[in-house]
Amino acid sequence: MTNRHTLVLGGIRSGKSALAEHSIASGAGPVLYVATASAGDGEMAHRIQLHKQRRPSEWRLLEVPLELAGALAAQDRDAPPAVLIDCMSLWVSNLLHAGDDRFRQERRAFLRAMADYRGDIVIVSNEVGLGMVAMDPLSRRFCDELGWLNQDLARHCDSVIMSVAGLPLTLK
Repeated sequence: MTNRHTLVLGGIRSGKSALAEHSIASGAGPVLYVATASAGDGEMAHRIQLHKQRRPSEWRLLEVPLELAGALAAQDRDAPPAVLIDCMSLWVSNLLHAGDDRFRQERRAFLRAMADYRGDIVIVSNEVGLGMVAMDPLSRRFCDELGWLNQDLARHCDSVIMSVAGLPLTLK
């Protein structure tokens, strides 16, 4: 089996998650949906509920706010499921709040685990490099870290798709 790694980028409400879901659903075999979001408030809980309602019921769900490498490593090496990770933006935010050492450790471990993963992976991330420079240091750091992570992911993925108004634009 040849593994295929895809990065789906886009702005907020660009249709990137739906595009990623369609992409992974078109393959054969089981799907594992890895969610990095935590419902910290009612509005976020509503967003999460909308995502759940849209997904096929047979997809497994794993909620992983920090340890993505561990989530990939825990999958069956002989018959790995196709994995959809949604999304890197929330994961980076979670890691920034976990501290610099944890951030660096988890980032490195995830990139290694992704490269070693023997199944298909579709990764969703926000493209934050198209707006203006943020006003506060934490927001600037978030944009920098996510931008650098997106670049690393794009280098390691077989295909990169940008979602604009729900339409795919193939970059790689």
